[in-house]
Amino acid sequence: MEHDGQLELYAAVAAQLKEAHTRVRALQVPEGVRMALTRKLLVITAVAKHDLADATRRLERFTTDLDEGRFLEGDR
Repeated sequence: MEHDGQLELYAAVAAQLKEAHTRVRALQVPEGVRMALTRKLLVITAVAKHDLADATRRLERFTTDLDEGRFLEGDR
């Protein structure tokens, strides 16, 4: 049964990653900022293959930063 729970967690993280990619593509920002954000999402995706808990934390932090517009400060 634990295996089913882990599959559900992977599916949830995958759905969140897909939504984050959609949001990044829709941003009205310079291409360099969009590329930096996309690279961050690709790193989170790679982490998810080995450490789902860490990937979840990173994705939550990324989403919060995106919600609050903090991505513009360091990624110009």
